[in-house]
Amino acid sequence: MTKVAIIGSGPCGLSMLHAFQQAELKGENIPEIVCFEKQENWGGLWNYSWRTGSDQYGDLVHNSMYRHLWSNAPKECLEFADYSFDRHFGKPIPSFLPREVLYDYIVGRAKNGNLKQYIRFNTTVTNVNFNGSIFEVTSLNRKENKYAEEQFDYIVVATGHFSVPYIPEYEGMKSFPGRIMHSHDFRDAEEFRGKNIVVLGSSYSAEDIALQCYKYGAKSVTIGYRNNPIALKWPEGIKEVYYLDKLEGKKATFKDGHTQEADVLILCTGYLHHFPFLEESLKLKTNNRLYPPKLYKGVVWQDNHKLMYLGMQNQIYTFNLFDCQAWYVRDLILGKIKIPSDSEVDNDINEWVTKEEKLEDIIQMVDFQTEYVKELHDASDYPKIDFELIRKHIYDLIHHKEEDIMTYRNRSFSSPVTGTVAPIHPTPWVEAMDDSMETFLKANRRES
Repeated sequence: MTKVAIIGSGPCGLSMLHAFQQAELKGENIPEIVCFEKQENWGGLWNYSWRTGSDQYGDLVHNSMYRHLWSNAPKECLEFADYSFDRHFGKPIPSFLPREVLYDYIVGRAKNGNLKQYIRFNTTVTNVNFNGSIFEVTSLNRKENKYAEEQFDYIVVATGHFSVPYIPEYEGMKSFPGRIMHSHDFRDAEEFRGKNIVVLGSSYSAEDIALQCYKYGAKSVTIGYRNNPIALKWPEGIKEVYYLDKLEGKKATFKDGHTQEADVLILCTGYLHHFPFLEESLKLKTNNRLYPPKLYKGVVWQDNHKLMYLGMQNQIYTFNLFDCQAWYVRDLILGKIKIPSDSEVDNDINEWVTKEEKLEDIIQMVDFQTEYVKELHDASDYPKIDFELIRKHIYDLIHHKEEDIMTYRNRSFSSPVTGTVAPIHPTPWVEAMDDSMETFLKANRRES
């Protein structure tokens, strides 16, 4: 019998398990499946942990989630086609969700399908080799400290790429008397109340951590960008300046001449695609881009078509993109989709990569990934979902953020699955200090 190893049970791994289960429910024979999960529970990055640095077993903590995170895109842009928010919560809820609420939705579909039967928790994959015909996988049960060696016909890497931080060094860091941390270890903005914060980066994490610190009472927030500014209309108390030059004691000096007293330096400098468990010939090596080279249809390893990677793109789309990738990979493994000749594979990859390299702005990036996910969607029987509506929602989100970065989460969107228009949360985001699921759902129960 064909055997498939799925590495990771975050959103990508759960999409893969769900895709196979849906085929089985339609009467198809599916392979033997083993999903390896190093954490003690599923959900990947959404499985919040207070831990930073090392876990109880001495391994690096996977989690990059912080306590008061809210989604930075409307839920309607990431909805599962076959499991709507209306179905999960039993009523319409607002478009922007706190971390706990969104996690509940992600794992809700997995619980419905009893997907835990396929997962080995607290189990780390330590080595994957390909011997020319089959994959040899070594794993470690961390609770029992026991190794196992098994063989698999296919490998699906679903570990994500937002858990191993890239940490640059700046002049003066060694003598800086304040706190230096990467966003990977950021857990609660309350810690920085009354502090002068310097955030380095211009990514979504830099934008949101700056807003978090502002919301929870930081004295000042200075964002230092390296290449392109975020360039939004920041409230008084947040400013954006060009590139940290050096630190002298608590004084941060930037290349545009700006100086700022700093108590805390938060590095929002990105993550590494890091797969230490794979032999060298199997490793994807890329920075964070919309179309990583060497992946046919963004998922199949060019040099070995039995190795798949899910969710390795820079992500404008997320959960429904992972679903479309998982359905495509499933159908490849089941033999319902055939991979063309090597030259056709090369040409297809080169065509997508060339298109990506010509992109000039965020709207073009949205269009590029929309067309990519639509192509994958059309290749399988993944249920109908209105990607054109999602495209429009993302355009609107971009404009709302440009209009007012403090209020964009107070907006309402319509579902691409059910058509439901979301209610407005009764408390504006900037005033919603208690973002527990209980409080959020209670507030919206009163409104429904």
